[in-house]
Amino acid sequence: MGTVPENVHSLSIEHFMPFEYVFKKHFKDLHAYASAILKDTSEAEEIVQNVFCRLWEKRDRLQIKQSLTSYLYRSVYHESLNHLKRAKIKLAYQFYAKNSMEDSNNADEKISLRELEQRLEKALNELPEKCRTVFQMSRFEELKYQEIAERLQISVKTVENHMGKALKLLRHKLVDFLPAIILVLLNL
Repeated sequence: MGTVPENVHSLSIEHFMPFEYVFKKHFKDLHAYASAILKDTSEAEEIVQNVFCRLWEKRDRLQIKQSLTSYLYRSVYHESLNHLKRAKIKLAYQFYAKNSMEDSNNADEKISLRELEQRLEKALNELPEKCRTVFQMSRFEELKYQEIAERLQISVKTVENHMGKALKLLRHKLVDFLPAIILVLLNL
């Protein structure tokens, strides 16, 4: 097996070498890089694995316009930042939920975080499959509509329609919880 060409222009991943070789060659260094960003080795491992999974999933249509190593490091960097952003959102939501419950004088308004999570999960499971998939990719994986459309091989307009339908149905199902989940759904 040869080495990774560092000055590659518009080649698909299949032109490099077997995927396993790429994984073994870069995993340790990418893991160390993600660990430095996240300060958590297990989370770093998950991030790097996600990057390689996405690389595998996109292997047929991926066009790398710089070196493979640069592409992998940039992917790990962005995935790590997205992870930190999601963790920050989750922490802000938990803080908001905790303070909302403590500040409330009305016992009926004191909902548990567990109940909210259960209701949200139930509402998500009641969405049509494509609608749920698009919603989760948008809100939890933080993908842009164009990226979702490419992954699912549907039009951007179809993604927009699925998101509109999902948000409408979730608002209807979770109307009692709307103030508590606004941060989660709007990614604030």
